[in-house]
Parts: sequence; C-alpha cells; structure tokens
Amino acid sequence: MLFGRRKPEPVKKTKFEIFREYTARVFFLTLGAFIVAVGLEVFLVPNNIIDGGVIGISMMVSYITKWNLGLLIFCINIPFILMAWKNLGKKFVVQTFFATGMLAVATNIMHGKQATEDLLLATVFGGIILGLGVGLILRNNASLDGTEMVSINLSKKFKVISVGELLMGINLFIYMGAGFLYSWDRALYSIMTYYIASKVIDSVLEGLDKAKSVRIFSEFYKDIGNAIMKELDVSVTYMRALGGYSKQEKIQTYCVVNKFEIAKLKELVHSIDPKAFMVTEDVHEVEGVRVHKNKH
Repeated sequence: MLFGRRKPEPVKKTKFEIFREYTARVFFLTLGAFIVAVGLEVFLVPNNIIDGGVIGISMMVSYITKWNLGLLIFCINIPFILMAWKNLGKKFVVQTFFATGMLAVATNIMHGKQATEDLLLATVFGGIILGLGVGLILRNNASLDGTEMVSINLSKKFKVISVGELLMGINLFIYMGAGFLYSWDRALYSIMTYYIASKVIDSVLEGLDKAKSVRIFSEFYKDIGNAIMKELDVSVTYMRALGGYSKQEKIQTYCVVNKFEIAKLKELVHSIDPKAFMVTEDVHEVEGVRVHKNKH
C-alpha cells in the first residue's frame, strides 16, 4: 500500500551515540588535515610543486610574499566557505572551517621537514598523501578547497557550464601561473600531482565521482522527496516499480547529487526511514538543466 501510512518517528540517538559520532568526525577531520600537511610541507612545498585550487593559489602567494602557508589557506578559503552556507548547510561549513583551521596548525608543525629532493618521488608520494588526506576530509562532510564549492554555485547559476569544466578552467590558470612563477617543468609536475591526488580521492571515497545518481525505495517516498528538495535544493523524480517477489507496486525516488551532498543525503533519508533501500551509481556525465525548488 503506497498511501495513507503514517510517517515514522525520527530515530533518536542517545547522548553517547551523538558524542561518539562527533568525536569520530573531529578525529578524522584532524587526521585528514595532518595528512594533507605532510603531503604539502614534506613533499610538495620544498620542491616548488603545487596543488590545484585554493591550496595551489596559497602556495604561490606564500612563495612570493613569504607569508605563512597555513594562514593563507585558511584566509583565502573563508569567502568560498561562506558562499557554501546556503547550498551545503551549516554543518558542512562549520566542519570545513574546523578542517582548514587544523590544516593551518598542521602545516606549521610539519614545516621544514623535507623528505626528498627527487622531483618524481615528491610528485608521486606528495599526490598520494595529499589525495588520502583530502579524501578523508571529504568523506567526513567537509572540504579544504573553496574553488570546488564556488564551482558548484556557479554551475547552478549559469546551468550551461558543468562543475568539472569550471574547475578545469580555474586550475588551468593556476598551473599557468605556476609555470611563470617557478618553471614549466614544475607546472607539469604539479599537474601530475593533481591527477594522482584526484585518483586517490576517488579511491578513498569508494569511487565517488563528481556526481552520483541515487535511487531510494521507501514507503515514505513523499517525505523523503520533499526533504531532499528542501534541504539539498535538488529536484527528484518519482518512478513506479514492481516488486519481483512481492508483486506489489512501489515508488522509487530518483535524484542526482554531487560528492559534497551524498553524505548529507544518506543521513537525511535514514532520519526519515531507517529501513529505506538506496542504490547509488556513478554518473560520468550530466547534461540538461538542473531544476531547483524556486523554479517549481
């Protein structure tokens, strides 16, 4: 039966469960920040190899001005993080502030501890370690790169430009700047580092790409669909399906979200229906206009 069922009461967590959840999240965000700092200060910075996004911009500014790298990463990220408040929520913003703050502390602790002068070793291991730390932070619903967040906002606004295309354009200018500031071979090593780090991030997030399609099977599909549209500003589609064993008609809720939204989506769905069945798949290309609630 699809209609007339009462919405289940939200599952209330005990104080201990809430404390354990936040303690684990703080631990992994801190660990991720220190891993990123190792990749930066031990491998990349001493060899004039940069990362993309805000971290890459901060590394170049620090090289020119001799200002503190961790402080630059934190300060440059602030406006981008605040831009994410509406679309990604208070929880994400607070956790991102915490992660970038921990990175600022960690880079100062790890400063001056160079591991190798071999550019290939620095590129490969710097990229692997950087990707591991960033992936751990993304997996715990936070970020260190404000350019990805602003790319999501601009993609929603202009619609015809994808997040990936915007990021590629931003990083193209960053690596061109690295070529003029350091040398073109350093810029090429930097691109290699970025590629390695991106692959490691995907592995840490179990194949999480720029976008995921999610199919949700629940008797409370209307509550779930309304919550997704309200909390994530993502349009949903309801589709009829027939159970193979039960032979009963069911309604599945379908939506496409980015990697920042997947953790919040799972939490949102299970807060409404802990027994909801979810199927998540990689989306390698998304075309068309993404419909928002204010357009309905």
